[in-house]
Amino acid sequence: MTSYAISTTLDQPFATVLEATRDALADQGFGVLTEIDLRATLKAKLDVDVEPQVILGACRPPLAHAALEAEPSIGLLLPCNVVVRSVGPATTLVEALDPEAMVTLTGNDALASVAQEATARLTAALGALTASPARA
Repeated sequence: MTSYAISTTLDQPFATVLEATRDALADQGFGVLTEIDLRATLKAKLDVDVEPQVILGACRPPLAHAALEAEPSIGLLLPCNVVVRSVGPATTLVEALDPEAMVTLTGNDALASVAQEATARLTAALGALTASPARA
């Protein structure tokens, strides 16, 4: 795992976890603004086969607004990306960009409270999928 991700691995099929992830994000107040099916895109554009992988662009408007107030260029890092990736026939990895990376990358401590709340909500969403999401 990377040092900029919050992640959890589930012994469940990809399609089941993808749907559960959408629901868990919604329960934490995140809407999914974008959805990129990497498998389909890479097949269509490069004719390569990869395991199922979807990037969900999650956004919680109050957090996005607070982040923009603190750092007008933070839109470069929004929305919060959550990746659901098959790592085996019945094993799926869910990774979310650790919002604390925004503070580190920008060096703007005014983002700290926004990042803390976003981290808590993303960790709770992943926690709803399994008992113990890992912070890598």
